[in-house]
Amino acid sequence: MESIFLVMIFLSSIFIATEAYRSSSRTIQCSHGGPEIQFPFWVKFRQPHGCNSSGFELFCRENATAIRFPSHGDLLVKSILYDSRKLNLIDPKSCVHEVFLNLNLSLTPFHYYYAVRNYTYLNCSAPLSNPFKEIPCLSGARFHVYTVESSLPMPGSCKKIKTVAIPFSYSPYISDNTFGLGLTWDLPDRERFTSKGHHHILSIGRGNGKAVLSIGIIVVALVVLVSITIYRSREMQKLKKEQKLEAHKLLADS
Repeated sequence: MESIFLVMIFLSSIFIATEAYRSSSRTIQCSHGGPEIQFPFWVKFRQPHGCNSSGFELFCRENATAIRFPSHGDLLVKSILYDSRKLNLIDPKSCVHEVFLNLNLSLTPFHYYYAVRNYTYLNCSAPLSNPFKEIPCLSGARFHVYTVESSLPMPGSCKKIKTVAIPFSYSPYISDNTFGLGLTWDLPDRERFTSKGHHHILSIGRGNGKAVLSIGIIVVALVVLVSITIYRSREMQKLKKEQKLEAHKLLADS
């Protein structure tokens, strides 16, 4: 029975060490085929926070991966390209220029992946003629919204809404719920995480996983060693007890 007990302890220790390694090194997904989530991104309650910034926190919503921006709200994550540091987003409302108009990236680790230019959003009481293109998702029956280069003079029927630095002005030919919503990021705590690139960061994560596995193996070895010591001690006590009983029996027979 004691041998079986030792085997069970040994196997349980190996299982615990293996699970610890897997938990520390694996990536996760919110859904099958969804983007793989790994450093510096993380999902609250499903991955350890570690050294990651709160700006990289993602969450799973209805089998989709999402990220929350305080200035705008939630955007869906289409893909994450770690080599090129590109986060491709989707606007669930299908109005990218509403995102451009409200998204403030200054307090986040992100900025637009594409080069930006200053564009002014105009609210006009009457439609403008070509080449101006109205933004349907921002316009209504009695007002018409446009994006124009900031250097252009403002038409008399229009009022300025806001000037923002964005990648693209509106175009009906290329605008959809993903166009232009590509972000890149800067890693936080540069003094703590060196600037050798994303692969170096991942290698640190894998190194931590290997360290966890090594610690697990050491724990297993210690458990086995202690178990063997206890087993031998019990066997010695049992042998001494049997020897005493044998001695008493010999004395009784004599």
